[in-house]
Amino acid sequence: MATERESKTFLARLCEQAERYDEMVTYMKEVAKLGGELTVDERNLLSVAYKNVVGTRRASWRIISSIEQKEESKGSDKHVSTIRDYRNKIEAELEKVCQDVLDVLDESLIPNAASGESKVFYHKMKGDYHRYLAEFASGEKRKTAATAAHEAYKSATDVAQTELTPTHPIRLGLALNFSVFYYEILNSPDRACHLAKQAFDDAIAELDSLSEESYRDSTLIMQLLRDNLTLWTSSETGEGETAAAGATDAPKEEAKTDAPAAEKTEAKADEPAAAPASLLLPSTRYYTDVSVSSMLGVELSVTRAVEMFGFA
Repeated sequence: MATERESKTFLARLCEQAERYDEMVTYMKEVAKLGGELTVDERNLLSVAYKNVVGTRRASWRIISSIEQKEESKGSDKHVSTIRDYRNKIEAELEKVCQDVLDVLDESLIPNAASGESKVFYHKMKGDYHRYLAEFASGEKRKTAATAAHEAYKSATDVAQTELTPTHPIRLGLALNFSVFYYEILNSPDRACHLAKQAFDDAIAELDSLSEESYRDSTLIMQLLRDNLTLWTSSETGEGETAAAGATDAPKEEAKTDAPAAEKTEAKADEPAAAPASLLLPSTRYYTDVSVSSMLGVELSVTRAVEMFGFA
């Protein structure tokens, strides 16, 4: 007879297949509260569940915010007021989901994390959800969220540099998201580019020693790092406008398997729009370690995703 843990994990998988992510979150929260360190499979299920729940709302917030800006430029006060109220409603939902994830991380996941890989994964996840809060917050709230995100990313980086190889998908995904945090939240393109380039160069130096098991995941995230670097540096020199224009809809973001790229993951993450030789999700104009399968359908294999991104 299946244990309570096995039953809830199985139900979470059913929810994922049925795309009932709110229920998937409920089951995986219950698994987390049973105690002990989550298995890689359980960890990824929980990550995918939350990434989808928050991802749809982040996409909605971006769309509504864009409409609000357009209406403001027209001077349509009546519509702006209605749109602003609706945006506030979405922000309240986002804040609730993000705080829920952060509570689970602080109360169950981080205290029970034993391996270096788990510690990096959870601290990175903590940084991501504080970053999501900072995306729409303002004033002191934004400052608090940004500070918390930076501390979490820094904690993850400290562990990653001593316990994970430069080519490890989770370490690369951390560098990808941390660099986006610098660029988008702290408005520090120099630091964003330095971090992304350092991670890319360190991984390139050890590419020959990459195991076949993580080769595709690692090279996929390396491609995203390189794409961001290309976009950011060209934007700095005033040549990135065309590339950015093609990314109006936005970028990707995270979550399903262990490796952020395969994490059939930062989208489940941040959702996509087509762009040459790559995919851009709806949020900004650059990439985060979103799950490729999340972006294009859970059934999409990592191999197929690699082919679509144009590198092997």
